[in-house]
Amino acid sequence: MTTTDAQARRKAALKTPSDLPSNAVKDIEGALNALLADMFALYLKTKNFHWHMSGPHFRDYHLMLDEHGEQIFATTDDIAERVRKLGGTTLRSIGHIARLQRLSDNDADYVTPLDMLAELKEDNQRIAMSLREAHGVCDEHGDIATASLLETWLDEAERRVWFLFESARRAEG
Repeated sequence: MTTTDAQARRKAALKTPSDLPSNAVKDIEGALNALLADMFALYLKTKNFHWHMSGPHFRDYHLMLDEHGEQIFATTDDIAERVRKLGGTTLRSIGHIARLQRLSDNDADYVTPLDMLAELKEDNQRIAMSLREAHGVCDEHGDIATASLLETWLDEAERRVWFLFESARRAEG
């Protein structure tokens, strides 16, 4: 194998065959890659809060955030693979995630448990909104397979919002 062969392979398009028109692939790819960046940001924030949880409800919150983190992380491979199945390309680096993410990071040295829950609730609500927006893009282009996956992830996001909301209410009462 020559250097020229390797260079040619690196430049080869990653065009998975799809019956969707190229503009549909581009639109869906954009929506899913932004969603994927947000999911990675949410995953890391959820794990950050999981690792730095404290207080009288430590065990309950710690375990809940661990479960949420696992669920969020599980979506990332499915989202990226869906982009590739359609013939698009997906995230390549932490820098790429940072350029696309719409959720804010939280690098504070200390966040109260209730503030953690409230921030994660808001972020999961933003994820739910993004999932609905991506679903609209899929509907516009007749991509029922991606829309179906988005519906499952939307249900999971809404469940996380519910749990975070109720956990914070219990702590206040």
